[in-house]
Amino acid sequence: MEKTPKFAVIGGGSWATANVKMLCENLDEVTWYMRSVYIIEHIRKQEHNPNYLSSVEFDNSQLYLTNDIDEAVRRADILIFAIPSAFLKRELDNLTESLDGKIIFSAIKGIVPETSLIVGEHFHKTYNIPYENIGVITGPCHAEEVALERLSYLTIACSDEDKAALVAKYLSSDYINCKTSDDIVGTEYAAMLKNIYAIAAGIAHGLGYGDNFQSVLMSNAIREMKKFIKKVHKMKRNINDSAYLGDLLVTGYSTFSRNRMFGNMIGKGYTVKSAQMEMSMVAEGYYATDSAFKIVQETGAKTPIINAVNGILYQGKDPKKVFKKLAEKLD
Repeated sequence: MEKTPKFAVIGGGSWATANVKMLCENLDEVTWYMRSVYIIEHIRKQEHNPNYLSSVEFDNSQLYLTNDIDEAVRRADILIFAIPSAFLKRELDNLTESLDGKIIFSAIKGIVPETSLIVGEHFHKTYNIPYENIGVITGPCHAEEVALERLSYLTIACSDEDKAALVAKYLSSDYINCKTSDDIVGTEYAAMLKNIYAIAAGIAHGLGYGDNFQSVLMSNAIREMKKFIKKVHKMKRNINDSAYLGDLLVTGYSTFSRNRMFGNMIGKGYTVKSAQMEMSMVAEGYYATDSAFKIVQETGAKTPIINAVNGILYQGKDPKKVFKKLAEKLD
């Protein structure tokens, strides 16, 4: 692609806002789709997203804002999807514009509930997008630190190395360091799994477990992640790379982590429903837990942490009793 590619970001949340900010460092114009006309009008008048990362100020001359997903797709060569996985199908059901020839990168860290597929597989199987036109944007990187322009790291994965490098080029800046990977399936599953482990870390904290236990939990989590990903997609990868271990650690420990926050509330005695109502943002790990547990049952992977979180969130088990048994299995 010799000319400067046209990008569109699909989504109005914190990670979508962060992606738009990163792209605006390098592009004259970014198309930005979100459902809310109110938020679009607010950005046009006040130059910031009122609900997410409100400290980020945009130059409206760089933004093409629309609540028409067809228009956003039509205007772009490269589409970055950054909406909760639980709502992806609903958004795509409104799409009539063809995705043929489009390059699609997922900044979504979850599984599509209706198909139990990671986002890349969903686009491939549902829309016949070739894998060389599908990529993943993963961390370790929190949107809040992008807003603060703190040095952050991204991994851009695609089976087509040139496309991975192209997207990395336009997301990079003085405060964003990008590396590329060809492990599109592994990095996307890792991005989904780390949210489950962050919920586990949050539950542990809510129950009163200390740093010593948390370190053992995270150590076991990365080994469990390795076993899970190896079952679903066997290839040579270093699980200690930042796309896997780094993303797990930042999500498991950071105060910005919504999944850890969600787990913390569960550990403190909130019901799943009350914890969800309390939070203003979606905890992707809740939906991912159900899908991951089904995959575990199909593949036979040994995943005591995933099993424990699933038991608490979906089977109504007592967190205190579940974690007491889990603690005996960790080493």
